[in-house]
This record gives sequence, structure tokens and C-alpha cells, in this order.
Amino acid sequence: MRDAYHEELDSISEGLVEMGRLVGSAIGRATTAILDADLKLAESVIAADAKVDDLQRDLEARAIALLARQQPVATDLRIVVTSLRMSADLERSGDLAQHVAKLARLRFPESAVPSDLHSTVLEMGQLAQRLMAKAAEVIITKDVDLALQLEQDDDAMDLLHRTLFQHLMDDRWQHGIETAVDVTLLGRYYERFADHAVSVAKRVVYLVTGEHADEIAQTPGAGENA
Repeated sequence: MRDAYHEELDSISEGLVEMGRLVGSAIGRATTAILDADLKLAESVIAADAKVDDLQRDLEARAIALLARQQPVATDLRIVVTSLRMSADLERSGDLAQHVAKLARLRFPESAVPSDLHSTVLEMGQLAQRLMAKAAEVIITKDVDLALQLEQDDDAMDLLHRTLFQHLMDDRWQHGIETAVDVTLLGRYYERFADHAVSVAKRVVYLVTGEHADEIAQTPGAGENA
């Protein structure tokens, strides 16, 4: 009976990893769609978000069933409750990738991103994908040092986000108000996507240690191996 119980706990973790894989792929493909004005690719990202939603609902149902049947305590309870929160982060990440794809669809056949910002947006998309891949790895390995490192990695996304705004505020901006709004939204989507990846990693820290990531980060010597 207990073996079946722990298999169910493992399956919840596997579901989270699958969600992370899907949303990481989605943000990468959405980035290509918006830079290349690829309508077919944008539509595929939009449609694929339904699978992420289905996984989230299934994971939520299984977690709630475990709470009801097994009444877990201590670490097992943290696993179930934290998994519910992580699934919400990952589902929202999928929504953000979908938003990028919808913006690509809205501006088709034109690209929503001016050519002089292509490299910055590409870098944001690639970084978002790497952060989510690392968050998925943290779920698998339960590596606290790696989880704490994600917040430092996210600083690069914040810097790219500021770079976009510097372009928007530049007197030489010549792409109009509509494009400025598009770029502002796009920057926000990538920034929030990265924030959710960091949130997933922080929740793994809590799952493993019972302490919040901010508390551990303030401990002398914490994260030295990150």
C-alpha cells in the first residue's frame, strides 16, 4: 500500500517535469514565431497550451485525492501542497508563452518586433527556455544549490527587460505607439515567465528543507556550491 502511495507521489513529480518541458518548449517556439512572423508555428503554440492545462488539472486532482485518502504529514504533505503550487506556476508559464504566440498571430504577416530589437528578444526567449529547463532539473534532482542559483540567473532577464525599455524611451524610437505597446507587453511576458521558473525552484527548496529560499540564501555559507 505504501509503495503505491509513493509511486503516486513520484507520478506527481513526473507530471511537473512534463509540464516544465512543455512550457519551456512553448516559449522557445513562441519566440521563433514572433520574430519570424510564423503564423503556423504561433497557432501550434496556442493550441498546445491545452495539454498543459490538462496536465495541471490532472495533477491537481491526483494531489487532492492523495490528501483525502492518505492524509500525508511532514515531508509528504509538503510534497503534495508544494506540487499544487508549482503546477499553478507552470500553468501560468504556459499561458505567457501562449500570449507571445497570440501577439505573433495578431501582427501577422508583419513581425511584432522591430529588426533592431530582434537580438534582444531572441536572447530573452532563449534565457526563458534555459531557466525553465533548469527549474525542471531542480524538480528532478531536488538540488537546493541549483535552485538557489536560478534567482541569480534571473538577474540577466531583468537586465534584458531594462534594455527593452531603454530602446522605448530613446528619442530615436521611430516605430510608433502600437509597436511600443507590443514590445512593452512582450518584455513583461518574458519577465513573468522567468519569475515563474524561479518560483518553481524556490518551492523545491521549501519542499526539501522546510525553509523558504530567502531564509536559506541569508544563511552564511549557503549556496557556496551553486
